[in-house]
Amino acid sequence: MPYWLYILILIAGIYLVISLLLYFFQDYFLFKPEKLSKDFQFYYENQETEEYNIETRDGAIINGLRFMAKDPKGVVFYLKGNSKSIKGWGKFAVDFTRHGYDVVMVDYRGFGKSTGRRTQKAVKRDMQVVYNKLKDKVDEKYIILYGRSLGSGFATKLASMNNPRMLILDAPYYSLSKVAKKYIPFMPLSLLIKFPMPTYKWLKYVKCPIHIIHGTDDRLIPYKTSVKLSRINPKTTTLHTVIGGGHKNLNTFEPYHQMLTEIIHSKPKKVNLEGSSIHVKHSSKPTNAKV
Repeated sequence: MPYWLYILILIAGIYLVISLLLYFFQDYFLFKPEKLSKDFQFYYENQETEEYNIETRDGAIINGLRFMAKDPKGVVFYLKGNSKSIKGWGKFAVDFTRHGYDVVMVDYRGFGKSTGRRTQKAVKRDMQVVYNKLKDKVDEKYIILYGRSLGSGFATKLASMNNPRMLILDAPYYSLSKVAKKYIPFMPLSLLIKFPMPTYKWLKYVKCPIHIIHGTDDRLIPYKTSVKLSRINPKTTTLHTVIGGGHKNLNTFEPYHQMLTEIIHSKPKKVNLEGSSIHVKHSSKPTNAKV
């Protein structure tokens, strides 16, 4: 066998092995779940909570918490990131309950007390089931969807199929395929990845106001990702920039909380452009005017 052919077969073999490992073990790279025992008791100081379990049509159990505000103005359906469980994520509920909004958080399949085989289709279906439960009790005009990192894709998908009051995306990705490609650009991810999560596709069909919050120093999902996403539905999208913010620390920046307050209490209003400079264009022709 020629030496060059031997090298070619060896490279092809290594490539195939890496592809198979990526396909079968990608859950371990994408998700970092924290498992909780069935008898685990949730506790949050100064927060009133209610735990619930929803059984899906395939027999899985989706465990969740409702953080209750006094005389709620509405409810925030908070879709968390890819790590741990709602045990830890629950500490962020105060950012909404203090504004008079209930907060609903759930653990995805395999996280916390939730069970079932995790697939993109199954999780999307689970989130719609939870949303339907909310709609049974609360008019959609009082429901805010908040998606954090991994949850931004699921939140966008929900918003594209329903009519919530608004969609808030915190450090969203263009698609998980794009994120993965950043680290393994040589792999055929369109064929291998089980959770492509094309946020950019779903965002096209969102009709409610969209607010995107992103830090300029996010090294996992670059800030330019949100700039790109904000151009998909520009008439209804507002991009909020946290200068110096990273991927996991936006809550430690005062501007983030100021933005969140303004977003939550904002009401859609049409701007009167009559008499404005909206149609004025700068001339590209040189003038002889002296300054």
